[in-house]
Amino acid sequence: QVHLVESGGGLVQAGGSLRLSCVASGSIFSIDVMGWYRQAPGKQRELVASIISSGSTNYADSVKGRFTILRGNAENTVYLQMNNLKPEDTAVYYCNADLRHQVGGTTFRYWGQGTQVTVSS
Repeated sequence: QVHLVESGGGLVQAGGSLRLSCVASGSIFSIDVMGWYRQAPGKQRELVASIISSGSTNYADSVKGRFTILRGNAENTVYLQMNNLKPEDTAVYYCNADLRHQVGGTTFRYWGQGTQVTVSS
């Protein structure tokens, strides 16, 4: 059993900043990828940013230069630093992790419960 718990969402004015956190716990041998997705009302869930075990990162074009994804000192932790927020960033943000339960095992994807980010104009 694996749990991903997000925190740090809230209401902020346009131009402001928020920092989201996600901690994975449970039966984890290794984590290959951690990432953040978001889903706005009436829209599909989309990738915001991801980071692989080597530290390489990937960002959606809409957030490049404004958002930064970071791994914590504990490898089961990931952060999303969001600066210069815009009203179109309003969405539920979900953390995900692609991980293995044992050495050489299959990779499984897990999701957090989501945290609301609302940016007012």
